[in-house]
Amino acid sequence: METMTSLRVNCWLTMTLALLSGVPAMPVDVDRMCTAPSTAKYRLTFTGQWTQTAFPKHYPLYRPPAQWSPLIGVTHSSDYHLWQRNEYASNGVREFSERAEAWTLIKEVEAAGERIQSVYGLFSAPAVVAGTGHATTEFEVFARHSLLSFIVRIVPSPDWFIGVDSLNLCEGDHWKENISLELYPYDAGTDSGFTFSSPNFETIPQDKVTQITSSFPSHPANSFYYPRLKHLPPIAKVSLTKIKNNQIFSLPIQPTQSNQIPSGNEIDGPLINTPLDCEVSVWSPWGLCKGQCGEKGVKHRTRYIHTHPANNGAPCPSLEEKRLCIPDNCV
Repeated sequence: METMTSLRVNCWLTMTLALLSGVPAMPVDVDRMCTAPSTAKYRLTFTGQWTQTAFPKHYPLYRPPAQWSPLIGVTHSSDYHLWQRNEYASNGVREFSERAEAWTLIKEVEAAGERIQSVYGLFSAPAVVAGTGHATTEFEVFARHSLLSFIVRIVPSPDWFIGVDSLNLCEGDHWKENISLELYPYDAGTDSGFTFSSPNFETIPQDKVTQITSSFPSHPANSFYYPRLKHLPPIAKVSLTKIKNNQIFSLPIQPTQSNQIPSGNEIDGPLINTPLDCEVSVWSPWGLCKGQCGEKGVKHRTRYIHTHPANNGAPCPSLEEKRLCIPDNCV
């Protein structure tokens, strides 16, 4: 199902890109700062770094396991935003961040390109079918539309995604050669679930897009809640490399073996080990006092483990307590 959705999205994107590329560009004041040659071509590599050692809490192993949706990217001018932190997500972003359905989002991009001519190109990269792995695509950028934005859904999740908003690829009279960014999770503000596998729980009224941190939302049930950490480790990264003019440029239409690296899903650099402390329930009520009449007895109470410790996190405390008591109903 995910593969069929990815193929349909890529076909739609190919047709839309052809339409948008033919729209004449209108100058925008802030974009006049870019005096680089009119176009440049880039190779984008998305790398998932969502490992069980870096994010041990509630790490999804089954139905579905940790993975990433296709990447939806746009090159545009400063009067357009695919999404923005601390602003309300559009209906298209809502559908994509909750279900990875891209049709409404694509139509919104098309409308922006036709109405205010703020969008130059629309492109995609294939889904990554594990928490770690790579997806690569290529795109073209125009001097008057030198900004890059993209979005990738975290799967599974209530409405969480990672992405970039309005990254300027131009610097004065030249295009930047290489850019590498670490990526962190965002909440679209449309679903109130706390865990990766939470059932649908619509947020009414809708909240603004917010960045998820190790302490926000400040709730122990949150899958990204790691109070011992000052910052979350990056869950993904993106690398952009300017393609030389003599290199062949082609926009991938469908996922290919070169777009994905399924074997091993290696990630660069050492693995991050995030300590996960043990979490236990509250104590149960005290049980009945057990003992001989006329003598001191013993009663017990228990608690159970919510989350087992991992990566040298704090061990679990005692799960049972007992104390002396006087037996009831003695005759």
